[in-house]
Amino acid sequence: MVHIPDDADFNSFQEQCESPEGWQCQYNKGGVTVWSHEQDNSKAVKKLKMRIICKDVPAEVLYDVLHDTSYRKKWDTNMIDTYDIGRLTVNADVGYYSWKCPSPLKNRDFVTLRSWLPLGNDYMIINYSVKHPKHPPRRDFVRAVSLQTGYLIKANGDNSCILYYLTQVDPKGSLPKWVVNKVSQFVAPKAMKKIYKAGIKYPEWKRKHDPHFKPWVYPEQNTLPTVNLEDLAIQRADELENIDESGVSEERTHISDDEDGLNKES
Repeated sequence: MVHIPDDADFNSFQEQCESPEGWQCQYNKGGVTVWSHEQDNSKAVKKLKMRIICKDVPAEVLYDVLHDTSYRKKWDTNMIDTYDIGRLTVNADVGYYSWKCPSPLKNRDFVTLRSWLPLGNDYMIINYSVKHPKHPPRRDFVRAVSLQTGYLIKANGDNSCILYYLTQVDPKGSLPKWVVNKVSQFVAPKAMKKIYKAGIKYPEWKRKHDPHFKPWVYPEQNTLPTVNLEDLAIQRADELENIDESGVSEERTHISDDEDGLNKES
């Protein structure tokens, strides 16, 4: 049953971000660390966790960056489209996001229920996939499933923060092993650095683009239509078509500097 995340959900998410238990380090270089978490069931979707220290970026600025869909279009070069579908409460909404996968893999998209929580100087944004009657799977995308994805931003002094990104996503496709390896070794670290750079440039950009418009901070600015919780359902992976891309060879696939294509948004 669809529910809006409560304190227990946020506490559980924060604990997963900060706890070392059960996580294996996959990458640790240039200020970015990536871990994976093996699941008890061999067929279960693996969890990935990343951390980067963002010097010269206050926590509240990075929080704004991750909410601001207008700015995302400037820095998220693998995004195809994103938009808010409607609001549920003052700190929860439903949204759409699609992103480019490196050719010849098919592009993916999501519909997610997202919720956010400011906690003093720290912030969390978490999401999971839902079904919305007016936004069914599209023929030109593979509908992927976020079991749990989110960000934890922890203040680290007055002008610095630590960003955690934790994701458990079923990309709905039998992806080749090399793609999964490439995500943790190449795609994920670069995506984290891209968010960090976006944080450094955001204050100057925001000064020129609706500087006072922040509906995620000021709910009275939110003009989205209301979504009824009863109209939503949990998006289960086994209800979606499975695409077999396991035969795609690494030689045929090019991941360029602008194709962080298997990373996704909260």
